Amino acid sequence: MKYTLLALLIPFVGFSQTRSKDDEIKKYVSEVRSDSLKSYINTLVGFHTRHTLSSVDGKDQGIGAARNWVLGKFRDYAKNSGGRMEVYIQQEDIQPDGKRIDKAVNLGNPVAFLKGTDPNDQRIFLISAHLDSRVTDVMNRVSFAPGANDDGSGVSAVIESARILSRSSFPASVIFVAFSGEEQSLLGSKLFADKAKKENWQIEAVLNNDMIGNPEAGETGEVNTRTLRVFSEGLSYAELDKKAMNIRNLGLENDSESRQLARYIKEIAEKYVKGLDIKMIYRNDRFLRGGDHSSFVNQGFPSVRLTEYYENYDHQHQDIRVENNKQYGDLPEFIDYNYLKKNVAANIAVLASLAKAPSKPERVEMKVKELTNSTSLQWEKPKSGMPAGYFVLARETDSPVWQKKIFTKERSIKIPLSKDNYIFAVQAVDKSGNLSVAVIPGIAK
Repeated sequence: MKYTLLALLIPFVGFSQTRSKDDEIKKYVSEVRSDSLKSYINTLVGFHTRHTLSSVDGKDQGIGAARNWVLGKFRDYAKNSGGRMEVYIQQEDIQPDGKRIDKAVNLGNPVAFLKGTDPNDQRIFLISAHLDSRVTDVMNRVSFAPGANDDGSGVSAVIESARILSRSSFPASVIFVAFSGEEQSLLGSKLFADKAKKENWQIEAVLNNDMIGNPEAGETGEVNTRTLRVFSEGLSYAELDKKAMNIRNLGLENDSESRQLARYIKEIAEKYVKGLDIKMIYRNDRFLRGGDHSSFVNQGFPSVRLTEYYENYDHQHQDIRVENNKQYGDLPEFIDYNYLKKNVAANIAVLASLAKAPSKPERVEMKVKELTNSTSLQWEKPKSGMPAGYFVLARETDSPVWQKKIFTKERSIKIPLSKDNYIFAVQAVDKSGNLSVAVIPGIAK
């Protein structure tokens, strides 16, 4: 087999192509509007409570009214899609569980499915948030629970993304969904993820947005309007028993598909959105806690949680009240809409980049028959899309991000870097610089 050999002296051949910006994606990013986000959040707050156990039949208040409003927004935007956006509510009657569901309730997830233009491209990329809200008592379904940040901010990102991307013509499909039942043990996302697994959907990325609008830390008063955290699991829960030994042997504890997605988010978001730093957190979620992306992680789908840098507990899961001259509660006045706008733009840039790019290279493999300080890789072309070439990625084992990018039009390469000291991957790139997610090589047989 013919190999391309690249000298270590020029490890960034073609790297400038990864910094080029797709004009279409730049346009989408520029269309995010703070006033739209504010309008969405104020409308959501106006439903009084969006608790999962609140009314599903009310016209103006309760979870039912809220999900119907989201569905209406999706239907409005579907008119821009040329008939490619399907809008529906995924529903199921949930019975009491003796925990956080004490009565039978109709659970509903408003969904907009934007079908890709390539019938041979089965990839799906998903943006989500949770629609329900709560106060201090997780079972209180009657008190005012505005949920402006938790998770009105995330739902506003989903709606704004649907508004802007509904006019796109991506080869791959994009799903926009607002889950119910997050505060009652991730019920809506589990319902959706279980269906996707059962029907063998090819979900390649889940961007779950949960609290992305309040940059202030409650206890210290510190403010960080530059940083968005991305939580990603390191060991795939769904396949841990089968693959744990192989992961250990190859030193890939930091290279799950979700972790690769997090690296991708960092590269793309920071390229398209000014004044935004992506902080990768090496945990599936916050310490001893969870979110809707976990439902997808548990089914083996690459999934991450995007959330603000600080968590302000004065304005999360709190009864609305004033104590010692301090306002408590998740109210809209504590949203920073410029910060939220950047975080929404990051989601849109990543979704568009994923959906426009070629699919991932197939059968990426490393040759290991001979002991050598160089590394030989080979791969097959993606199943869908038109790659202009490939980037071979390398990073030292203790580096969180890829350090070297080598461009090639071939489908094999020999690199003068040791397998002992570096982790490698391959990604496809199109003529506009849109990148697939990186693929870690297996061992060639």
